[in-house]
Amino acid sequence: MRNSLRFTVALFFSVLTILLLVAQALGVKTLAEAQEEKLIAALIRDDMASVLKSFEADRTLLPPFDLRANGYVSVADHESITLPPAIKDMAFGTHELIIDKREIHIAIAPFGTARLYRVYNFSIYERHFRKVINTLMASTGLFALLTIWLAFGLSRLLVRQVTDLARQVKMLRLGESAPIQPGRYDETELAGLVEAFNDYHQRMADMIAREKAFTGDVSHELRTPLTTIKTSCELLAQDAEIRGKSRARLQQIERAADNMRELTNALLMLAREDSAREVEPVAMAEMIETALAPFADRLAQKGLETVVDVDRKLLITANRPALAIVLSNLMDNAVRHTEHGHIHFRYVNGWLSIEDTGPGIPTDAIPYVFDRFYQAEPPGDPPLGVGIGLSIVKRLCDRYGWPIKIGSEPDKGTCVSLRLPVTIGT
Repeated sequence: MRNSLRFTVALFFSVLTILLLVAQALGVKTLAEAQEEKLIAALIRDDMASVLKSFEADRTLLPPFDLRANGYVSVADHESITLPPAIKDMAFGTHELIIDKREIHIAIAPFGTARLYRVYNFSIYERHFRKVINTLMASTGLFALLTIWLAFGLSRLLVRQVTDLARQVKMLRLGESAPIQPGRYDETELAGLVEAFNDYHQRMADMIAREKAFTGDVSHELRTPLTTIKTSCELLAQDAEIRGKSRARLQQIERAADNMRELTNALLMLAREDSAREVEPVAMAEMIETALAPFADRLAQKGLETVVDVDRKLLITANRPALAIVLSNLMDNAVRHTEHGHIHFRYVNGWLSIEDTGPGIPTDAIPYVFDRFYQAEPPGDPPLGVGIGLSIVKRLCDRYGWPIKIGSEPDKGTCVSLRLPVTIGT
């Protein structure tokens, strides 16, 4: 699933800003905690120097001697605190202890042959400090939410011209012929993109126009000689003196003319861009019977049976000429490659299947049967065509949105399945 450009831009700026805010908050928190420890250490150091000096000057100021601690215990804020017995084994210096869920700082210094303990309770200060830190982190969260809101708002402004460009490109795709005006866009990069797109679009339009004109002209010019060949074949077929190999060759010429006419119609159909929207309800069984009619003689010569297992009331929605060309090509392949047995037509769950009892297609050749000029005849066998029929079938199916698939087993036959939509109400 693709994300929109606006979402990507907003997400990028949101994540980047949030990471910077979090890094800043954590940095401030770490720096504040370090400064707090330095401040406490400086206060304790200055206070201990003053206390030691005053006690040395006037020993009557000394607190009572604590036998458990083997020293004098002085409390900075005159709050009664019971020190643990292990205090007497601690080294000189400042230590942090948790006593009654309070963080207590204890400074230990030598005093004559004894020890002096100075107890400091900074719990109130540290609670206030934590409140400040928590407020900072909460503010960071609020700023993050504000950042997300601003990022989505600003991203809309940043990509609005890209969105407008996409809309105009879509209009061109739907038939708008006027080029996009680069002057409507402020950004230099977008204006350059518009100019490049206009140039590409114009070249593509010119190329498609030339291809349509060429295909249409060639197809139109082929109709006259094909009509002449077809008419001549019909007249010659009435001559009773033509028999044997000559009549067989005449039938081959007529079939070749029919194939050329179908190919011409297919080329004209592919050249018409708007033909994909020309659809109508089509009677499937009748369509199959009509497409089978030109193959009646060939089917009779080979003794092939045709089974049309399709409800005569079934209507499908399709472009009639295009479907006729597809069916004709598929039937031609089936008849051409099948020497005995039958050709079976069935319509099940939206799929029209054409199954024959021919030699089948090699497994390694199936992925390439729709390629132009590809032929899957065994090596040494003469080609039965030029390899363009299935390519045209695939192009027509792609044009009209008819999925097509081929299943085949060697020596068992081939089944071509074509998905055709049923007309609503049938």
